Amino acid sequence: MTITFRNRTEAGKLLAQKLKAYANLSDVIVLALPRGGVPVGFEIAKALNVPFDVCVVRKLGIPHHPELAMGAIASNGVRVLNYDILSEWNIPDKIIDKVSAKELRELRRREHSYRDNLPVIDVRNRTVIIVDDGIATGSTMRAVIALMRQQNPKQVIVAVPVAPKSVYKELQAEVDKLVCLTMPEPFYAVGLWYENFPQTSDEQVHKLLEKSTAMANAS
Repeated sequence: MTITFRNRTEAGKLLAQKLKAYANLSDVIVLALPRGGVPVGFEIAKALNVPFDVCVVRKLGIPHHPELAMGAIASNGVRVLNYDILSEWNIPDKIIDKVSAKELRELRRREHSYRDNLPVIDVRNRTVIIVDDGIATGSTMRAVIALMRQQNPKQVIVAVPVAPKSVYKELQAEVDKLVCLTMPEPFYAVGLWYENFPQTSDEQVHKLLEKSTAMANAS
């Protein structure tokens, strides 16, 4: 059955119901992909009563076709490339490096903006639940998974409201668990499966991170 979500908040609450086994566990953390994944992840972390943070990644778009991802880059410069796209479009290494450098600068700006000078949460020996508002090509999520694997977590779990069935099957092999509420065919785009899908602002990301920190300090 195909599900349409009212908004990201509802999607997060529905995902949280599928993740109840991880509630109140001291070694679990929810990491959301800004910006759209943050409202989803916030609801999951709140429902499970576990720490919440962001993992900033940037899509590497093809020049003149930025919506088409040739890969993605994450913190520490971890880069995942889509070699099928690179081959099809005949993208040279110097263009890949140029786009990567530009997106890494933006990534670091956003990381500083969202997190100020707070240290990144240590994920070693912890169960990490990576959250986004949906998956299209999977390039961005693969970059985050690669980043997490470098830090020796106990488990890597991906939780998303919606994804194409083909990408779901590919990503299943890369994580310990993949939770997805609906896999519509044909897929087209993440936003089509939400009734209300406005762009999440930097200010909203700030507010949700601050709210999560305040809730953690109060508990």
